[in-house]
Amino acid sequence: MIKFEHSVFALPFALCGAVVAAEGFPPMSDMVLLVLAAVCARSAAMAYNRVHDRRHDASNPRTATRELVVGVLSVRYAVSFTVVSSLAFIGLSFLLAPICGMLAVPCLVILLGYSHLKQFSYLCHLGLGLALGLAPAGAWLAVNKSFDGDWHIPLIMGAAVTVWVAGFDLLYAIQDIEHDLQQGTFSIPAKCGVGVTKVIALLCFAGAVALWIVCNQQLGFALYSWIGMSVVSVLLATELALVHFYGKDKIPVAFFKVNAWVPMVYFLSLVADINY
Repeated sequence: MIKFEHSVFALPFALCGAVVAAEGFPPMSDMVLLVLAAVCARSAAMAYNRVHDRRHDASNPRTATRELVVGVLSVRYAVSFTVVSSLAFIGLSFLLAPICGMLAVPCLVILLGYSHLKQFSYLCHLGLGLALGLAPAGAWLAVNKSFDGDWHIPLIMGAAVTVWVAGFDLLYAIQDIEHDLQQGTFSIPAKCGVGVTKVIALLCFAGAVALWIVCNQQLGFALYSWIGMSVVSVLLATELALVHFYGKDKIPVAFFKVNAWVPMVYFLSLVADINY
């Protein structure tokens, strides 16, 4: 139900925030707590989304075989899992730093609140982006322990993550246009069509690349970050091309194969430049 391997979309950017705060690798204790906290936060958000969307999923052929829909897992179990994951996230946040613990609940409100956005706002795609975009800033604060320092850098990085996620969520939502129209779901692809959606996704990806470049320049990075951004740009262009030329059939490949490399490539180029 949760697919822990999909933590790859946010976790590398959380680690980026941690590495930037420490100007290298942070203490191992912080790294372990940070990874556990990130996984717990994402698990809570995913489980809550599955509970919230289970009736919507049941009427959608693409999602009709999900665990809560077919009864492989019970709603009671999923709710309990959400609560336990949320409490674990809050506890781990306090262990990282008191300020992180105090901000854990507002963070969870954003993470879980995304599930409701699609019922009343076309900003739902950006809402998902914000949920993942919190990762760099949260990790930076977890390592830095206070707001002192170059706070604007993880915010720029997080803004890039936000629009990047919004872009690929727009492409992913193309799969559900017919169902979203039937259900009255607030979805830009259902409202504006495939052509406009692809243009908006292109603009989101371009904005993300521009913001990552600004972030790298602020950090004084050079060779490896430029190589990394070149690879990221190619990956995003490939993702757009797959959807443009092959349509819905290639969206899972674009999303789970190509797009999943973007965070890892960026993280590795950042680490390489810090240690260069």
